[in-house]
Amino acid sequence: MARIAGVDLPRDKRVDVALTYIYGIGQTSAREVIQKTGIGPSTRVKDLTEEEVGKITEIIDNDYKVEGDLRREVTMNIKRLIEIGSYRGMRHAGVCLPGVSAPKPTPGVVKALRGPSVFKGKKHRKGGVMWQDLRQDPREENAKMWNMGSPISDQLLTIQ
Repeated sequence: MARIAGVDLPRDKRVDVALTYIYGIGQTSAREVIQKTGIGPSTRVKDLTEEEVGKITEIIDNDYKVEGDLRREVTMNIKRLIEIGSYRGMRHAGVCLPGVSAPKPTPGVVKALRGPSVFKGKKHRKGGVMWQDLRQDPREENAKMWNMGSPISDQLLTIQ
């Protein structure tokens, strides 16, 4: 297995595909590296010699920012955007922005929030099986809230 930039490349892949396993090297960069080294694009990683691996390593180290250095730079850029309070930084920070609505929940999430359904009634009705949610009816909750037994609400009920 060839080890380039701290990444073990898969042996059975072609070189141009295997180089994309390195963070910061895409398809275009991989083709450029292969052209600079003079290696055939259809060459497999297991067929590379030590000299060719050395050439690839040297070109990537000198011309490209990859793996840890690139990750560190991206992280620092995101932190800078958050510190200066830019719109992009706020999006990364997760701050609720005006005019940006939250995404709608998927049906599975809605069902999970609602809770399990409970069987109610006979097994067979004209329309089929009846199901009822475990939630209470919101009208009942409002009625309980307004009729808590306070003296003012009792007087209002007696006057009407």
